[in-house]
Amino acid sequence: MKVFVYGGSGLVGGHLIKELLNNGHEVFAGSRKPESQKSSTNLHWVFADSSDLNKGQEILEKVDAAFFLSPPGQTNQYEILSPWIEKAKQISLKKLVLMTAMGVEHAPPEAPFRKTEIMLEGSGIPWNIIRPNWFMQNFHTFWIAGIKQDGKIYFPGGNANTSFIDARDIASVASVLLTSSKNDNQAFTLTGPESIDHNVVADHLTKVSGKNIEYVDVDPKIFESSLVSAGLSKDYAAFLVMIAGALKEGFASPILDTVKTLTGKNPISFSQYAKENANAWK
Repeated sequence: MKVFVYGGSGLVGGHLIKELLNNGHEVFAGSRKPESQKSSTNLHWVFADSSDLNKGQEILEKVDAAFFLSPPGQTNQYEILSPWIEKAKQISLKKLVLMTAMGVEHAPPEAPFRKTEIMLEGSGIPWNIIRPNWFMQNFHTFWIAGIKQDGKIYFPGGNANTSFIDARDIASVASVLLTSSKNDNQAFTLTGPESIDHNVVADHLTKVSGKNIEYVDVDPKIFESSLVSAGLSKDYAAFLVMIAGALKEGFASPILDTVKTLTGKNPISFSQYAKENANAWK
């Protein structure tokens, strides 16, 4: 198959490209700077940028399926992705997979993520929506500064458990759904295999890094200010604080077998993730 991956240089997009190539598919990967990316026999980089919404959509005319997600740091998912979904509808794309987030189905219909889902569901295109829980990879990306500088995980999550998921499992699910029609027109919530709190996370990171790492349940306002100081927009920082509040209330704790059911593989455990990334926290 020929598949377009929006955000091909990102975390999930990068793993998804590897999955698709390993399974013999041809990939057209979206990037704001395609000329700086490395192409190969079955991998072609093309322009796709959330700051230029009307450029690059013609690539959908060349592919069978497409994967969309909202770029990190952006809260206007509908504004960014609706032109692409509309283009896919016009050309009768064979399959579209959209990644949003766990719990979006409970959001009001005017919320950008949910509004995007509703548009896709009514598009007439064969679709799937995947709604992953919080990423394990956040601990060596978004939250890395506090860990490296102070040995602290600063997060307003209380003592709530979370079924963190590895981005590689999200990519595996997306690859299956993009290249099969068996589960068309369904949405799937994706979680990891266990539900743990941030104190247990800190224990895992301490064990693999040999460095004492502790969890600090920070005030949401302090958390929000630190995100803005780190370069995130005020809107996106406020969005992260909001969904962190849902985590603290226990909404991110359920464990589902969706990854195993769809891929046939057991999802990656937090301990495995921690071992594989031990050097990130040293």
